[in-house]
Amino acid sequence: MASWSLSGALKGMFSRATIDEETWEHLEDALISADFGPDITDSIVEELRARVAKFRTTDPADLKRMLRETLEDRLARLDPTLHLSARPAVVLVVGVNGVGKTTTIGKFAKFLTGYGRTVVVGAADTFRAAAVEQLATWAERGGAAIVKPQQQGQDPASVAFQTVESAQREGIEIVLIDTAGRLQTKSGLMDELGKIRRVLEKQTEIAEVLLVLDATTGQNGLAQAEAFIEHAGVTGLVLTKLDGSAKGGFVLAVQEKTGIPIKLVGQGEGIGDLTGFTPHVFVQGLIG
Repeated sequence: MASWSLSGALKGMFSRATIDEETWEHLEDALISADFGPDITDSIVEELRARVAKFRTTDPADLKRMLRETLEDRLARLDPTLHLSARPAVVLVVGVNGVGKTTTIGKFAKFLTGYGRTVVVGAADTFRAAAVEQLATWAERGGAAIVKPQQQGQDPASVAFQTVESAQREGIEIVLIDTAGRLQTKSGLMDELGKIRRVLEKQTEIAEVLLVLDATTGQNGLAQAEAFIEHAGVTGLVLTKLDGSAKGGFVLAVQEKTGIPIKLVGQGEGIGDLTGFTPHVFVQGLIG
C-alpha cells in the first residue's frame, strides 16, 4: 500500500466539479493528518475561505493555487539564508541525541565543500567515544578535517576552542561543532552549551546555532527540543528525515511555533541529501 501523502489526499478534492462544504471538511482533515496542528489548520482554512469568497470562485483549481500561495507566503515570512560570511564562520550544531546530528554534520560538510568551502569539524560531544568515531567517519565522507578530543571526557569547550584555533591557523573557512544531546541532565547540558559559547565568543563571533529536529517525530520532537530553543540561542532549524512528506505540515508548524527559520532540510539517507530550504520548492512537493 502506498504511504499517505498530502498531495494524494488532496487530489480527489481538487478534481471535483465545485467547492462545497465537503471540500472544506476534506481540506481540514488532510491538513490535520499532515501534522499542521489544529491552530494552524484553522487559520489556513479561515484564510482560504475568505479568499474564495472574495474572488467568488467555485473552482477547486483556484483553491489549490490559493493553498499553495498561502503556504508559501507563511513559510517565506522568515529568512532561510545561512550567514556564513565570517572567516572562520563558526556553526554550533545542537539537538537531542538520536535526531541525526552527526550525520547532518557530515552532510552539511559535503554541502559546503560542494560549494568549494573548506570545513573542519569539532567533536565536542566528548563523553561518547562511539560518537567521536561516528563523527570522524561522516566528516571524512563530507570532505572535512576533524579535531577530536585528546582524551575521552575532555572539556567540550576546550575541544571547540582547539577546533576554531586550528581553523584560524590553517585558514579553514567554516567550523562545525558537534555538541552533546543528552536529555537526562538538561541543566548540565545547557550549562555546557553556555560554556562552549562563552569560550568561542572570546575567539570569534558565532555565525549560526543550528538546532537539528527529526521531522518524523513531529510536534513531540519539538517539545523535546524546548530547552535548546530557550537556552541555546538557536538561529536556524535543520529538519532531517523529511522524505516522508506525510508529515510535511510540521515544517510550517515548527517555524511558526518557534519563530526560528528553517535553514536546511535533509530528505534522505545519502551524503548529498541535505539542501538549503526553499519554500516554493517545498510547497510544490507537498501540494503537487
